[in-house]
This record gives sequence, C-alpha cells and structure tokens, in this order.
Amino acid sequence: MSEIAVLEGVVSVRAALESGSRPIHAILIRRDKWDPGIVRLEHAARDAGIRVERVDAAVIDTAVAGTTHGGVIAQVGPRRFEPLDALGDGARAPFVAMLDGVEDPFNFGQAVRALYAAGADGLVVRPRNWLSAAGIVARASAGASEWMPTAVAETALDAATHFRARGLTVACTAQQGAISIYEADLSGPLFLVIGGERRGITRSFLEQADLLLAIPYGRAFEQSLGTTAAAAVLAFEIMRQRAARA
Repeated sequence: MSEIAVLEGVVSVRAALESGSRPIHAILIRRDKWDPGIVRLEHAARDAGIRVERVDAAVIDTAVAGTTHGGVIAQVGPRRFEPLDALGDGARAPFVAMLDGVEDPFNFGQAVRALYAAGADGLVVRPRNWLSAAGIVARASAGASEWMPTAVAETALDAATHFRARGLTVACTAQQGAISIYEADLSGPLFLVIGGERRGITRSFLEQADLLLAIPYGRAFEQSLGTTAAAAVLAFEIMRQRAARA
C-alpha cells in the first residue's frame, strides 16, 4: 500500500472511522486493551469490513514515535477532500474558515479543534502533503480534523473569489484599518482567513478583503496572538453573535 499514515488513539481513529474522512487499511489494538471504548471501536470497525488485529505492544511501539496512542493505532490513506461548493452548502449563514500558512501541525490541529467546536461549516487549506502530519493533526484536534468538511484551494485569493461569489463576506485579521470583532457584524455568511504565525495574511489579500478585524487586548501588548488563540477567539465570537441573533 502506498501513502500510509498512522492515526494514534481511540479518539482519532474513531473520528476517521465514523466520518469516512479517509480509507482505513487496518486498525491495530494492543492485546491487553479491553476498555469499553476500544471494544466498541473494534466492533464498529469489523462491522465496516475493516481489518482489526490484536497485537503485542512492541508492534504498536515500532509504528509510532510517541506514547499517546493508548494502545490503538490505525493505518490510513489520504484525506478525502470536498469541493469548495460543498462547504456551507445548505447553511442559512455559512461560516467557512481557511488556515493559510500554518506550518506547525500541532497548531493547525488545535486551530481546527476550536473552529469545529464553535460550529464552523467547513475548512479550506492549501495543497500540500497532509498525509505526513495526519497523526499529529488528528490528535491535536481531538479528531475534529477528521470530522470537519475540508476543501483545497490553490490560494486564499482563489478561495475568497469563490466564496464572495456565493455571497459570503471575506474577512481576516489586520493590524491597521481594522474594527473590533465585538463591533463587527459576524452573524452573516462569512469566509474567514486566519494566517500563520510566520507569514500572516499577505498584503494582496488584505487589500481585497471585505472586512478587516482586530482582537482587542485587555492591556498594552505589542505581540499578536498565536494562530491557535486567534482562531479560538474569532470562532467563538462568531458563534456568540449567531446564537444571540438566532
């Protein structure tokens, strides 16, 4: 089998199994693991026709680098992506986010975790080999990266053009010319771009965005928030506004 990644832990493996986000070639479970959650996962996988093997601890330990697997791993294939048109389709006020230039897979996973928990309808990413970091992303996101409907766009500008044509407001954070997220109306159809720690949002994108947002601080502080914190603050303010106006 070519292009195999390893997902670690019951949460990540169950998310991939239940969401159908990627092909699962095999699930390996340590022989002495009989927790109820693991047993349910084993039965569900067998019912789905997926190969499940009970193996010695050494077999699992040689397949992964860390120790957070809890005795359960899955050998999986590439993530299945949705077309851009599918993200937010059918939602009254779609909320779609793009993580652009986030290189650290742990930060990426944590950001997806916040976006998914806050109710985002979909995620856009740039093309890359996501398979190599699948295990870290799934674990950091607590499985949210497998559940979140995800599409690929060549650039943030391409994605913005698509979603603007569908009536979504294109928004991102900026240091100048921005309004507070607590003053902006974030309850309507929204395409939100969140930049990575190194590159941030490109100037060309800032110049064509419909809405520039700022996250107010409680004291004077010159540094920007990291991607994970910014994603959580933005996503849950969007959720709060939508709940208040529902």
